[in-house]
Amino acid sequence: MMIYTERCQDYLQRLRAFMAAEILPREREFRAEVNTNTAAGQRWTPTRLIEELKPKARAAGLWNLFLPDSEHGAGLGNFEYAPLAEEMGRVFWASEVFNCSAPDTGNMEVLARYATPAQQQRWLAPLLEGRIRSAFAMTEPQVASSDATNIETRIERDGDGYRINGRKWWISGAGDPRCAVYIVMGKTDPSANPHQQQSMVLVPADTPGLKVLRPLPVFGLDDAPHGHCEIEFVDVRVPLDAVLLGEGRGFEIAQGRLGPGRIHHCMRLIGVAERVMELMCQRLVSRVAFGKPIATQSIWHERIGDLRCGIEQARLLTLKAAWMMDTVGNKVAKNEIAMIKVVAPKLACDAIDLAIQAFGAAGLSDDWPLADFYMQARSLRIADGPDEVHRAAIAKNELARFMPKR
Repeated sequence: MMIYTERCQDYLQRLRAFMAAEILPREREFRAEVNTNTAAGQRWTPTRLIEELKPKARAAGLWNLFLPDSEHGAGLGNFEYAPLAEEMGRVFWASEVFNCSAPDTGNMEVLARYATPAQQQRWLAPLLEGRIRSAFAMTEPQVASSDATNIETRIERDGDGYRINGRKWWISGAGDPRCAVYIVMGKTDPSANPHQQQSMVLVPADTPGLKVLRPLPVFGLDDAPHGHCEIEFVDVRVPLDAVLLGEGRGFEIAQGRLGPGRIHHCMRLIGVAERVMELMCQRLVSRVAFGKPIATQSIWHERIGDLRCGIEQARLLTLKAAWMMDTVGNKVAKNEIAMIKVVAPKLACDAIDLAIQAFGAAGLSDDWPLADFYMQARSLRIADGPDEVHRAAIAKNELARFMPKR
């Protein structure tokens, strides 16, 4: 697309070539390896396939593409990275090959923006190298965590450190044995202003008292070897220098973390929608029912036409949000960020549902990536804030334009 910079188009061309040569042909190999590990009682073992592809991606200059900080990453802005995220989204595990997978991307951005040099040396450097993985622990089972002020986990001063007590769940990456550090959000001062009660601290995964309780499957899929887990903190102690940015700054960090992450998620979902559109059309033209190709039935013409319109609209809206974040900042772009978070997951869910219908019973199996895609897309209508929260924020901003001036 001519709207992209020359630098972006160069990265996109090289990324597409890598995906076509190294990743798309090996989707079933990935699934087979995970199944083999499961049969051997090693379901949470990192896949050999991805580990073999990482050095190739790095050698090709396709590494840490998401970081706008040229010291640590490719130096691409949100608008330039967006089409790259879309391309990676075409295979649900591809982002890790390029060290561009969540939650590491958001955690690396947090560490690059808010961590001390010592914290960066200990945690950011190995994450950038792809030697470890990480998790972000905010959501809790006891409260509506879409309102982060509800967080109950306590981070209390205790001598020369902090003591952490609480329970978190849906902690992505906690099942991975390479997960070495958690960024944990909890309350350090419940008596402060509601948005200044929270802090974030860095907790090594091997700290006594931190326990992974169980993986949490989504529609029966546990996303191994990555996983989304429930974890518990019982008198977990960390030193005072484990805090990020300072006490009471947790909400501020969370807001800074979520903007770019939503762009990444939404553009990956556009990639999902494009991929399932391709799979669906290939299926429709290759299958005959009642004497003629399914693709000749007019109901599919209407469905495909509507889906193409929806994909183009969602992509342009997401690119607009990315462009605004780069030019006027996340705060000004908050309405656009909220809108893409509503539009992109819903579009992807609709596209996958149509593709499953086109595939029939095969669409329900793991012979095709549709079930994995649906788990991913449907989850993202809740992750990073449910649809209702984003719609409410959009409405509030719209109504504010018409409120009488005080």
